[in-house]
Amino acid sequence: MSDTPFGFGLPPEEPDDGDEGKKKDPQSGGGQGPANPFGFGAPGAGGFGGPGADNPFAAMFGSLNPTDLGAAFQQLGQMLSYEGGPVNWDMAKQIARQTVSQGTAEGSKDASVGPADRRAVEEAVRLADLWLDDATSLPSGAHSAVAWSRAEWVEATLPAWRELVDPVAERVGNAMGDVLPEEMQAMAGPLIGMMRSMGGAMFGTQIGQAVGVLAGEVVGSSDIGLPLGPAGRAALLPLNIETFGKDLGVSQEEVRLYLALREAAHQRLFAHVPWLRSHLFGAVDGYARGIKVDTGKLEDVVGQFDPQNPEQLQEALQQGMFQPEDTPEQKAALARLETALALVEGWVDAVVHAAAKPRLSSADALRETLRRRRASGGPAEQTFATLIGLELRPRRLRDASRLWASLTDARGVDGRDALWAHPDMLPTATDLDDPDGFVHREQIDFSELDKMLGEAADKPDLKKKDEGEGGSRGDDAE
Repeated sequence: MSDTPFGFGLPPEEPDDGDEGKKKDPQSGGGQGPANPFGFGAPGAGGFGGPGADNPFAAMFGSLNPTDLGAAFQQLGQMLSYEGGPVNWDMAKQIARQTVSQGTAEGSKDASVGPADRRAVEEAVRLADLWLDDATSLPSGAHSAVAWSRAEWVEATLPAWRELVDPVAERVGNAMGDVLPEEMQAMAGPLIGMMRSMGGAMFGTQIGQAVGVLAGEVVGSSDIGLPLGPAGRAALLPLNIETFGKDLGVSQEEVRLYLALREAAHQRLFAHVPWLRSHLFGAVDGYARGIKVDTGKLEDVVGQFDPQNPEQLQEALQQGMFQPEDTPEQKAALARLETALALVEGWVDAVVHAAAKPRLSSADALRETLRRRRASGGPAEQTFATLIGLELRPRRLRDASRLWASLTDARGVDGRDALWAHPDMLPTATDLDDPDGFVHREQIDFSELDKMLGEAADKPDLKKKDEGEGGSRGDDAE
């Protein structure tokens, strides 16, 4: 589990604003985000975004000068007057776009995708789909292939991030309003509203920063094993692919093609396993519902809340106020989600390797590079942990890949892929520990059961119709 279930800070590899040598306060319990999320520091000594200021408000406004103050305070008013859902997604989007425009820590700047890169991505996805036809029985799931800039990736994936993060943020927002006694809530209405606005702003700020940083690292729309982009659209980021393959000693064409295979394989799986997306997102929601709030600590914060010192909310959130419940139900929700994600990534790993191995001389090296990227806590996994409060276990990914490969040897491609027909047919966490036992176990055929259930579901409607319209026929028969 992540030490910061709600990760109010940047992913570990991202330094604090303008200070790469700065370390986070060990008492914060959070990520490397700034201690003052709204930047209400004194304007002297570089305040309001000037040199040397610890002013994360600059994430929203950049380096301010007096002519910018009007716009800055106007945006601050909009932040405090926010009355939407648990996350201020307008703020998240704005900060993500601004984070992208600032470039990565290595100095790489975003740029529009040119025609040559677009053609290269389209050709790579088309060829990847042809190769995958031999490696899986699932047909192509991509009706189009697109090349995205980092900013375009942000725009396209924010709806999925919203679906993932809102369940967690809602728990926080509700807790902020529930800590006061009921008789006091009517009198404290403005304060509660302000706190919820601040909570939505804090989530929006941190999510925007995290998504913006992630946009500088991802190579496609499915790096974390979830369908973040629009359905049926295979997407690659040429600029990030170039950065990824820079020091690998492999041609850019092979790197692009291997990553296109992974993207196209994800598209096939999510397009032709209709229950999979809702299963994964439902598992995230189920996990989020098991989050509990330390109401005692939150009551202390509310009792001492100073509107002129809003960063105290941020500090309290960073000090472990929100933790997953240590219950059998929560452990089961976590295991279900981790196993489902491992099965998706393991299947993609096995299928892509089968398609690439005979055709790409660098297939083994690229496979191991991507595995190590995940095992070392790559940016996608770290951001997922930051936003959802969950860390994937890379060991499960390797176990799942081995299990799918064993299933291919024992049952063939069709037999392996048939397991995606029903969620109850998939391997469990226990099966990942004993892949041989699962591979040689007799599998249940759910097709007849589904047919019987469908017929049974239709019968009550037919009976009701007969009773409503055919009563006279029954009397005539008698």
